[in-house]
Amino acid sequence: MSNDIPPGGEPHAVGAAINPTDNAFTRRLTHVLADLGRNGIFLALVAVVALFTVLTDGILLRPQNISNLVVQNGYILVLAIGMVMVIIAGHIDLSVGSVAAFIGAVSGVLTVEVGLPWWLAVVLSLVIGALVGAWQGFWIAFVGIPAFIVTLAGMLVFRGLALAVLGNSNIGSFPAEYRALGNGFLSGVLGEGVPDLFTLLLGAAAIVALCIQQVRTRRGRAQYGQEVEPFGWFIAKLILASAAIGFFAWALASYKGIPVTLVILAVLVLVYGVVMNRSVFGRHIYAIGGNRHAAELSGIKTRRIDFWLFVNMGFLAALAGLIFTARLNLAGPKAGDGFELEAISAAFIGGAAVQGGVGTIAGAIIGGLIIGVLNNGMSIMGIGIEWQQAVKGLVLLLAVAFDVYNKRRAGN
Repeated sequence: MSNDIPPGGEPHAVGAAINPTDNAFTRRLTHVLADLGRNGIFLALVAVVALFTVLTDGILLRPQNISNLVVQNGYILVLAIGMVMVIIAGHIDLSVGSVAAFIGAVSGVLTVEVGLPWWLAVVLSLVIGALVGAWQGFWIAFVGIPAFIVTLAGMLVFRGLALAVLGNSNIGSFPAEYRALGNGFLSGVLGEGVPDLFTLLLGAAAIVALCIQQVRTRRGRAQYGQEVEPFGWFIAKLILASAAIGFFAWALASYKGIPVTLVILAVLVLVYGVVMNRSVFGRHIYAIGGNRHAAELSGIKTRRIDFWLFVNMGFLAALAGLIFTARLNLAGPKAGDGFELEAISAAFIGGAAVQGGVGTIAGAIIGGLIIGVLNNGMSIMGIGIEWQQAVKGLVLLLAVAFDVYNKRRAGN
């Protein structure tokens, strides 16, 4: 009998140590908690939305307000996509607000004063934005001047050029097609009515696409012997995500339909998501941000990557400037003020690391949405702009502090 009892233990200790049910439950719980930690930024967005829904008596989630959130913050989200890529590579861009203002001014002159067709003015404006990015990328990549200095100079240069192009006045009254970039809606495609049938069908298609993508990803991991999340948790997440997409689609369909700005954002997120996750260029960006010297030794052409990163940033800044100008139907000298701070904040709140090498397109979008909800919620509550700025600054500080804390804990 003495052989059945481990030294210093109790007879039931052996059974407790090898209980397969307890081990399975512990593994599932650990996986769920780890998954919640990885999706902390999404949970933060849910918490902020819930908080302001209560504080605004439900006004935040009214269909018109949800549509306004997309339209009012579209240009910041466009900038956040490019900014997070720049930050992942270990750089920063302080000039995007001034570049957006400059391109908005150029598009105003080309469209209103020169009289070019709206589409040609848009194309030329995007090309000029890319050339602006190439100008800055040249000094950063091939001359070796830090991006902070180059883009700080660019912030001053292109703000001055915006004032010069406009003659310190406003240019307005753009064609309806141009204005649609910032204020247009896709509605009535399948017939007039509320809710809009076309918007609901696109929402259903998005839910189906999400489910197929998630199931394929889970099966692929299982086939390669990788650990997959518990099936119950997998289904729960799919249901919650589908419900969120369905509610969002219903809200848009109940107002004016899908904003053109949202269509532009969706295309950008899909394209840049593929670029960052599945292309060699994207992998090289992460490698450069993680360890530039090691990336160079491995044969990555870091200068070329840096150059094209800023060309891309110039292009997206131009697009953001066009969307903002179209929304206001006005090209003004004060356009773009603070855009760079909003975009940088969105990237860091969305999980980008200060040192580079970490960040995602989806995280930057969610970070931008958090800022948008904060702005919108506090405006509905009548909170002054001075306190709005203070709250956003505090949120940014806490987000970066949380990132630093996690890295220190991981290092220990």
